[in-house]
Amino acid sequence: MFMTIDQEYVVATYLVHGHHNFYKKAQEIAVGLTVGTWTDLPKAKKEQMIPHLGKVIEVKVLKHKSDESPKALLLIGYPLVNMNPDIPSILTTVFGKLSMDGQIKLIDLQLPDSLLSKFPGPRFGIDGIRRMIGVHNRPLLMSIFKQCIGLPLHELEKEYQNQVDGQVDLVKDDEIFFRDDYAPALKRIAAFEKYNQQKQENTKKRVLYAVNLTGPVTQLVEQAKQLSNAGASCLLLNVVPYGFDVLHRIAADPDVNIPIIAHPAFTGSFYPSPYYGLSAPLLIGKLMRLSGADIVLFPSPYGSVAMPKKEALELANLLQSTNSIHRPAFPTPSAGIHPGLVPTIIRDFGDNIIINAGGGIHGHPQGTTAGGKAFMDAIQATNSGQTLAQAADNSAELRSAIDKWGAL
Repeated sequence: MFMTIDQEYVVATYLVHGHHNFYKKAQEIAVGLTVGTWTDLPKAKKEQMIPHLGKVIEVKVLKHKSDESPKALLLIGYPLVNMNPDIPSILTTVFGKLSMDGQIKLIDLQLPDSLLSKFPGPRFGIDGIRRMIGVHNRPLLMSIFKQCIGLPLHELEKEYQNQVDGQVDLVKDDEIFFRDDYAPALKRIAAFEKYNQQKQENTKKRVLYAVNLTGPVTQLVEQAKQLSNAGASCLLLNVVPYGFDVLHRIAADPDVNIPIIAHPAFTGSFYPSPYYGLSAPLLIGKLMRLSGADIVLFPSPYGSVAMPKKEALELANLLQSTNSIHRPAFPTPSAGIHPGLVPTIIRDFGDNIIINAGGGIHGHPQGTTAGGKAFMDAIQATNSGQTLAQAADNSAELRSAIDKWGAL
């Protein structure tokens, strides 16, 4: 059961488990998620509904072990005329009620260029962020603002300086930093960006501070404008709890002219199961980039909440891949990262990444500044072809980090 992919269709790929007639199952999905019924319609009604009818593109029955249930990949096309050019409309069309229909997982979405062009994609992307920071020949380093809840501004200022003095390229708020009564976002921006400017004048290198964007969803676009106008250099958004369309609208707004970091908080509710939900490369990779994220965080294959390596690499590839419509976004493998992992991360993901660390910086035996320097020494050593052991001979900070966390 094969058809040519039409440029006027969104093509969804599903992984289905169970004792099904997979060809019949595919046809039921194609009809059920579009016109609802087909065989009992009169001829005139069928002619009217043909432009809205889903298509079965391909059914590929997969090999399975004797103790496993049968499984197949189903590719089904949905007419663009059925949906609006936004992620909620697309996901509801291709996986709304179907997500509750047994063991079925949405693996991928193929969107025609006519629809892709309706989405903002990254405004800055990899090249734009590198130009902003002034670093082009190595992975970037980002520090997570830990222990920020309940602290007054003057303590956060000191901690911010410690991170920047450790040579990091970006500092981001912790994603759980919602209640900022003691250090409001506008005051943090004013203080931190002033320090960034001083640092840039001395080193010729800019540091970006990603402030957490929070509040009622109906106010987030205006909040993003306010933060941008106040001099923020970057935004952090927990995309899935707020919704992909919120990211879309912020990224598309001409008054929000700063990069956006997409955090993967809550995505673990959707991707880990092999039987249900959405695949991680689609959810955290393709949809984040499509909606406008310049930098996308995701669990690394090595850390505390590790993602399978194959999925993580596919996700990163979707963020970095080139096309004629959207800029590449920065992959940012995260969670449980320490300096001893740097060579492995660069080997697996390449140079066009951001290395993101929280405890691996703040937990350094000599403090936060030394933690940042240990990472930077590890990055520079790897890029120059040195081993970490060789570099540690000339870096007390890196030596202490390896003594504490080891090296992979």
